Amino acid sequence: MHARSTPGFIVNRVARPYYAEALRVLTEGGADCATLDACCREAGGFRMGPFELMDMIGHDVNFAVTRSVWNAYFNDPRFLPSLVQQELVDAGFLGKKNGRGFYRYADGAEKPAPQTEAAQAIPKDVVIYGHSPAATALAERLSVKHIAFTHAPAQGEALASAGGATLMVTDGRTATRRASEQQTPNVVLVDLALDYRLATRLAVSVAAQCDVAASRSAIGLLQAAGYAVSTLRDIAGLIVMRTVAMLANEAADAVNQGVCDVLGVDTAMRLGVNYPRGPLAWANAVGMDRISTVLTHLAQTYGEDRYRTSPLIQHHVYSGKAFS
Repeated sequence: MHARSTPGFIVNRVARPYYAEALRVLTEGGADCATLDACCREAGGFRMGPFELMDMIGHDVNFAVTRSVWNAYFNDPRFLPSLVQQELVDAGFLGKKNGRGFYRYADGAEKPAPQTEAAQAIPKDVVIYGHSPAATALAERLSVKHIAFTHAPAQGEALASAGGATLMVTDGRTATRRASEQQTPNVVLVDLALDYRLATRLAVSVAAQCDVAASRSAIGLLQAAGYAVSTLRDIAGLIVMRTVAMLANEAADAVNQGVCDVLGVDTAMRLGVNYPRGPLAWANAVGMDRISTVLTHLAQTYGEDRYRTSPLIQHHVYSGKAFS
């Protein structure tokens, strides 16, 4: 495999969002490290969560690489380092190598458990809409557990409804914004999963307008399907979706700038850092329109050039062609 000489080459460049988006969500109080790590592993299919991985690499090394790539690209906000990680380095908390990073590693130290919702009642009048991967998996998992539901044709962006709640897969907007714009107050958003059939945990966010009974029904529905549920603060794009969108975006830019080809970037990320799927193959699976929409909504939310959409993703959206 050949890569053009460029800062970070393939892996160190394309992998930056895996750390950066988790650090951004942590900074915004979206969830704690253990919860975000669990969502990335159990829904995203990554071998290690971003905070576990940074602790293993060592924050002195990981932070130095981030700063190096950021400086090399003339402070492009896409690669902006995190103050949280800088504080760890300044404090000497370098991760596993010296016993403390995001987690503690001294003898007897216990790793914190992820936030997991308490069991809720199985809701009645469950409706699943359409045949998206999430809807199909949800229907299959409920059927296996003999949970009654109705299967209805696709209805807008709804994944399912239960107890007055409308569940939708995140599109990069917050649940509160989506509830307002779609005039549907009881919105609960569901994060992306590598494979909804096999995922063991899903992150959700709840609109500020959503009543408590409706949100509990949505959580009860997902629990009835066998998912552990972690409720994140209402952060745009949740954690897995925004991370995958940004990984795909950076991979697309690397291809667009002639650093490598599609096969090269996907192979490098699968074999070099053990990702469950190459970023551009993942973009194909999620859908180029969805990836582009998530990036657009993140850019609108933050008003930052960090979330600008790669010209190559735009090209594939307009052409209707997948990466190959």
